[in-house]
Formats: sequence, structure tokens, C-alpha cells
Amino acid sequence: MSANSFGSLDKLQVGDRSYDIYRLDAVEGSARLPYSLKVLLENLLRTEDGANVTADHIRALGQWDSQAQPSKEIQFTPARVIMQDFTGVPCVVDLATMREAVRDLGGDASKINPLAPAEMVIDHSVIVDYFGSPDAFERNVQREYERNRERYQFLRWGQTAFDEFKVVPPGTGIVHQVNIEHLARVVFDRDGVAYPDTCVGTDSHTTMENGIGVLGWGVGGIEAEAAMLGQPISMLIPRVVGFKLTGELPAGTTATDLVLTITEMLRQHGVVGKFVEFYGEGVHALPLANRATIGNMSPEFGSTCAIFPIDDETLSYLRLTGRSEEQIALVEAYAKAQGLWLDPSVEPEFSEYLELDLGTVVPSLAGPKRPQDRISLADAKQTWRRDVQNYVASVQGAADEASNESFPASDSPAISHDTNGDKPRHVDLNGSFRPHNRVPVTLDDGTAFELDHGHVAVAAITSCTNTSNPYVMIAAALLAKNAVERGLTRKPWVKTSLAPGSQVVTDYYERSGLAPYLDKIGFNLVGYGCTTCIGNTGPLQPEISKAVNDNDLAVTAVLSGNRNFEGRISPDVKMNYLASPPLVIAYALAGTMDIDILNDPIAEGTDGPVHLRDIWPAPEEVASIVESSIGQEMFAESYADVFKGDQRWAGLDIPSGDLFEWDAASTYVRKAPYFDGMTAEPEPVADIHGARVLAKLGDSVTTDHISPAGSIKVGTPAAQYLQDNGVAVKDFNSYGSRRGNHEVMIRGTFANIRLRNQLLDDVEGGYTRDFTQEGSPQSFIYDAAQNYAAQGTPLVVIAGKEYGSGSSRDWAAKGTALLGVRAVIAQSYERIHRSNLIGLGVLPLQFKDGESAESLGLTGTETFDITGVTALNEGGVPDEVTVKADGREFTATVRIDTPGEADYYRNGGILQYVLRNLIGK
Repeated sequence: MSANSFGSLDKLQVGDRSYDIYRLDAVEGSARLPYSLKVLLENLLRTEDGANVTADHIRALGQWDSQAQPSKEIQFTPARVIMQDFTGVPCVVDLATMREAVRDLGGDASKINPLAPAEMVIDHSVIVDYFGSPDAFERNVQREYERNRERYQFLRWGQTAFDEFKVVPPGTGIVHQVNIEHLARVVFDRDGVAYPDTCVGTDSHTTMENGIGVLGWGVGGIEAEAAMLGQPISMLIPRVVGFKLTGELPAGTTATDLVLTITEMLRQHGVVGKFVEFYGEGVHALPLANRATIGNMSPEFGSTCAIFPIDDETLSYLRLTGRSEEQIALVEAYAKAQGLWLDPSVEPEFSEYLELDLGTVVPSLAGPKRPQDRISLADAKQTWRRDVQNYVASVQGAADEASNESFPASDSPAISHDTNGDKPRHVDLNGSFRPHNRVPVTLDDGTAFELDHGHVAVAAITSCTNTSNPYVMIAAALLAKNAVERGLTRKPWVKTSLAPGSQVVTDYYERSGLAPYLDKIGFNLVGYGCTTCIGNTGPLQPEISKAVNDNDLAVTAVLSGNRNFEGRISPDVKMNYLASPPLVIAYALAGTMDIDILNDPIAEGTDGPVHLRDIWPAPEEVASIVESSIGQEMFAESYADVFKGDQRWAGLDIPSGDLFEWDAASTYVRKAPYFDGMTAEPEPVADIHGARVLAKLGDSVTTDHISPAGSIKVGTPAAQYLQDNGVAVKDFNSYGSRRGNHEVMIRGTFANIRLRNQLLDDVEGGYTRDFTQEGSPQSFIYDAAQNYAAQGTPLVVIAGKEYGSGSSRDWAAKGTALLGVRAVIAQSYERIHRSNLIGLGVLPLQFKDGESAESLGLTGTETFDITGVTALNEGGVPDEVTVKADGREFTATVRIDTPGEADYYRNGGILQYVLRNLIGK
């Protein structure tokens, strides 16, 4: 490393070792910066090259105006990239395809190689096919290998073909938990230079690493690929929201309750595109696991990151998880030398300020379809009764069945029409509301019961968000123990599962003697992976699924995850609630959401009714077991050979060679089409004429709506493609597992079963009006797009607020582009999806403040012309373009926010830009 224009290169002595570091105090103004901006400043100092990063960029960050709106572009070079397999497989497909494209354009294919560590954890492919039995884990893993052998062989090829690329095999853990427990360095040591660990990942919850002081966030797969190839990430110097924590969490509350409160606060405040940084005396009261839980939920409140500075608690966690004493000493010395050590008495300068007294946090849930919709547990029953009215299509009065019950009035009027014959749906009595449709069910084993609206069909301890936190996991196991001792078990209609984020969790369950109690009530280990949180819930028992669908029952799921979007968790479940692991178990015991769980008995025990307060564990007991049951040796053993895998992984046949041999018959891995016909020089940017609307969408359309990850529904274009290629329905697997095959993913774009395209009336699913056909009939979106393509008609999508929220899913942008969509016009965007659209050559436009499709009178039936886009050919970025829709004309803001993004768009996408640069060099 050479000194830069600030002369900041210095030595740091740690024990017997000396490291080169770039001193932040060489830059005027650095001392007042928030922790997160100090990390960015070091990044610029270390990568200054006079071109991408200049002295002016460094000064701009040092002189950061906390109150200014972001306008200054900088280039951020992350130290490493992390991936999971759903997003990682298409990354490797793209890299393999790029090698061929470079070769075909006369370049050196070996240049397509990660320049910094790139690590993948396979955690998204295990599905809960089997549950509630001691062999559930082994059977699910075996089924996972049967379904995904071809994908796993491809990934093993990638591990041998690309330098600096490593794969953590299936059955090991969830990417973000593996990251904070093992992969994260906190401070890097590379070639004798020490610098902050920074990491972007192909999963939006990469921000979990913010809890241990690592700056990073989720990006789309294509942006991650560019970062792997040495392309810096273009960004504006952000606003930073300071979130002050005071006090301590009261007894009976959990990290989940805290994070749902913070999510609600920050979503209401508005932090999209901003950094959030936590400070204050209350930070010291938060265990590292709680900090990681908060960081994990950053995409749910919309911020780029949600970070905690380094302190003694960080060091204790690094020591617990088996990091070397040399590494821990480096982290401490570096953080203190660079002003990155948390000092609660010092308040950095922030753009905006919020504050939370931890003592005011109450037990909570979130649902039924968004993480930010927090519900106090005391109000959960009443809120469910209000919300269920949006999910049950018809009502028939049944006052006689309610005559012996009295219910509080709902906040919303009950629906009063009946469209389903003689099947009673609700009780509507004197303004009271009681959902009701008891359906008799008998399982294969003879178990008989009645299934009703609100019954909990899925109760899952799942996801990186909470399973990384030993306090809530031990609390769940203790609650299970207390329940078993009182004679309780899960209700027979509840599909239960335990899918922790790493093997350490099951280790401390075994050591504490609590595992048998979880097994006793049906929470057997089903896998180490995301499972229910990403829609890998697996099928409900056939009898239950049939009863739900035949009778349109609004059953529920309760999960300890971070996402509960519509259509995500299970196709049979309409209402989904996020909760802490102990509450997941409590609702499995109760079996319904239609219960005041704080006051009503949750079940009948051997000695009479049992209340939640009777089995809720004391915080002192939880802390004592955490202290006695978790040791450093657990982490050392679990991660000793983390990349090795079991015999199944080691026994996979590995294709050889630097170029992949594509199998034309494969339905999992196919050569990507993004570089077909690509020339050495890009074509000029063109205006858009004669475009039709493919979909007109409302607010909070998530990347799950745009590109679902879960099951592939029979009868859809994706299902038809698989069947035409000889794939049986039982082997469809999920959309997520098929992301290496663009033919499946194009057909699955906008195919979520809960998508509501406003071009149609009261229709859910992947449908639109096809204006190429006489009468504009209802059609699958994929089929209509093919008809438009045949006529050479470009497409646009119209949307409301928060378009593209949720997962970092690059296929939401890839599929959009491959369907022929040239532009999206929305009221607002989530950060990652907007960036992904540009990375695929799709123009993101935004309605002016106060305007929307509705205010402008747009129905989606118009033909659109978008002019002014060609100004990009002159080197700049136009502030706005003119949109004409039949007789209406309006201006829309161009959401290409940086010069770097403009370069990507001019090239037709970020990968084309990177590829042309590599060839040019």
C-alpha cells in the first residue's frame, strides 16, 4: 500500500505485530463523524486512486454536512461479498456466462474472477417436508439433495473454477448467523494492512453483521458480481439517523419485541436510503445477540444499514464465538486508534435523531402482512378480528351460534354479503364480529378436530433474525419444558418446526437438557436453514390443506422470522404474524389467533387451565442457562471444517474446466441471456414510444410479489414449462431453487398468488389484460408479454409507494427486464430494487410529489410515450422526463441517482458495463 494525498499511512503495533493503517485523523472533520461514515472515510483513504476515488471525495466526506440532502457521489469498495444459494446460483451462472462473453469479444476469460473473498452459505434450499419426528432433519436434508443435486454440482464446480470463492455446504446454518459467528472479521488483516471489515451480500438481511460493527448491506446479485470483479459501488454520501437507546428492557419482553418496536418507529419516521446508527447508554444494556437482531431487520424499516459501534460487548462476542486472541486484540487496538470505539458519553453529529426508552417496550407481534405493522400482544385478539374481515370473502349471519358469547365491537364494519351458498362464515351480531366456519377434519392417524378461521396452521421457529439469539431460543425451550410438565402439547392442526441458524443452537439445547421438551411438543429439528421465513414451509397435511381451500378458511402462521408478506409463507395461509420464539410455541399450544393470550387460558393441562403467565420463563433463569450452556468450544467445533461438508457434499461429481459445459436439457442451470448479441460499444440510449402497461400496482408491492421464491403453482406458465420438459409436479421444487434457469424465472415474474393487478377487477395472481388481443382479455402476464414482444411493443409498469420493498432479489429486476419492461413509474422505491432495475437497464421513474396514477387519472389502458431519456447520451442525467399517456401529459423524476448508475444504464446494465471495462483494459 502506498501513502495517499493526505499522508495518512501509519503503523499500528499490536503485541508483536505491526500493521499499516490509514489514519482517519489525517482528514479534517473526521472526529465528529458517526461511526458508519468513519468506516466509509477509511475506505476512501485506502482506495484513493485519483480517478474513482479522489482527494475531493475524501474531503467531501470529512466535511460532511449532516443537514444536506445527499448529492455527493462516492465509490465504496467492500472488503468481501457474501451470498446465499438462491441468489448465489444465478451469480455463478452470470460469472460463467461472462467468461464466455469476454472470450467471444476477444478478451481474457480468466479476468472474470473474484478479486476479494466471496463466500456462499447454502441455506435457502431445505424445505420442511417432514416435521414432528426425530428423523425429520435427516429426511429433509436427503430430500434437499435429491431436488438440488444439479445446483449443488454447479456450485462445487464454481468453487474450483473461481479463485477466492468458497461454499458452506447444506445443513450447516443460515448465512447471516454463519457470518456473524465465523466469517466476519470486524477488522481485516490483508497483506499487512489492517482496515475495517466491510461486506455486501446478495440477501437484504446482510445487515445482521451491523450488530458486530461491520458496515454492509444487501445488494442485488448483479451488483454483488460487479463488486466481486473489483467494481466499486456507486453511492451518495447518506444522511445518518442517530437512534439513542436508554434504559433496559423490562422482564417479560424479548429482543423480538424490541426490534418490532424499532421497525415501527423507523418505518414511520422514514429512513429509506439512510444509515441508522445506535448510540447512548442503552446500547451497553443490549447483548450482542440483540444488536444483531436489530441490524438484521434493517430492510424491514427500509434503511441501508442499522449499525452499532465496536465496544467490550463486541469483543466478548468475538471471544465466545472462537475468534483468535490475536484477532480480538487487533479489533480492540484498531477501533480505539481510529475513534471507532463506542463512547456513550460522546454524541456524534447526526442528520436526524430518534430516542427510545427500552423500558417502554411491550410484548408484541407484527402482521398480518407487513413487518412494520406492530401489534401489542394485549391487542392481538382484537386486531386479528378486525383484520380477518379483509381475508374472508363472504358472510352469513349466524346469530344463533353466537348467542352464548359476547365479543367486543370491531374497528371495521363486518362484511354482509354471502357468495358461498350455505356455508356460514362469520357471526355478525349487534355490531359485534366473530369469524366462524368450523370445518370437521380427520387426519390419516384418526385424529379428528374442527378447523376454523384464525387457527394457527403453521408455527415455525425459523430465520436468522431470532434463532441467532440464545436468549429468545432458551426462553422458547424453557417455555416448552414448562408446558410439557403441565401436560400441554401442540394442537393437531399446527405444523411445527425448528430450523435454527447454526449447529451451535442444537448444541446448547442438548447441553442444557432442553431438547427433549421441544421434541415432545413437535418442535423437532427440521433443518439448518431459512425454511418458513422464505416460503419453504412445505405442504400442510393434505386433509388440512383441503379443508382450508375448500372452505376458504383464513388460517394463520406464526413465525419467528423477519418477513410475513402476502403469499410468502404458504399458499394455504392468508395471515402471517411475526413473533418471538417463545410466543411461536405459545400460539402452537393455543392453536388460534382468536385468543387473548395474556389473559385467557391457552390450553387445558393435566391439572386444569394453563395461562401463558404460568409457563413463561423468568429472565434470570434464561440468563443463567445461557451462561452455563454456551461455550467457546461449541463454535470452534462447529466451524472447524465449515467448508468441508458431509459425505453427501463430498460425494458430488464435479464438472471440470474454467468454462462451464452447459446442459441443454437442464431445468436448473442454463446459460444466462444477458449478453446475447452484445457489442463492444453500447447502443445510444433511446426514448420509449408506444409502450403499453403490463401491470398497474398499488402500494407496498414487494420483491416477493414481483418474483416469488416459494412453490410453483400447477397451471401457471412456469409449471407448464417444467412439465413440458419432463419435470413431475412433485419435483417442481421452488422458484428460489430454479433461479439458475431464466426460462422458469421469466415465467414466474409477477406470478405471486396474492398479486393484485389493477388492470383487472378483484383478481389475484399473475394475470393482466392483453391489449394485443381483441377485447383485451385476461391473460397470464408472461403470455401477454410474449405477445407484446412479438409486436415489438415496449412495456411499462405503474406502481404506488415503496415499490420493490423486501428481499434484495435481483430476479425481481431481471424478470422485469426480460419480460420487455423498459420503465417503471412509481410513487417511491425501496433502495435495492431501484438500484437493481438500473443494473438491468430498466428506467426507474418517479411520480412528482403529490402525484400518483390515481391523481393523474391513469387507468393503465393508455399507450405511453416517454421522452427526454436521450439526454443521457450527452453524459449527464436529466432531472425529469415527459410522459404522454393518450391525452394526458406529465413529468416524472428520473431516479438514476449517481453518475455511476447513469453509466450502467447507458451500457444496458451493470454487468455489460463491467464486462466492457474489462475488455477495454
